[in-house]
Amino acid sequence: MKKIYACLLGDWVCLNDDPHCLIDEAKLSPSEWWENDAPIWNPFKPDNENTLYQMPYVNIYYKGKDYRINPIFIQIVNE
Repeated sequence: MKKIYACLLGDWVCLNDDPHCLIDEAKLSPSEWWENDAPIWNPFKPDNENTLYQMPYVNIYYKGKDYRINPIFIQIVNE
């Protein structure tokens, strides 16, 4: 089984452990997100390179909170 981990506010958590966890604008479960090519928001050519708004990110809804994190803070583990 694939487990999706994310570093949220400095703590690594297993997103699969929250049955209400949703990822991406499509609001997919962690497993569905991974099986659908794990989409992230990433501008090919940013409008402005000097802003945090143009950095790649993933939206995650986890345990009642919305997070916007850089994809480097996501790990996939086969268990």
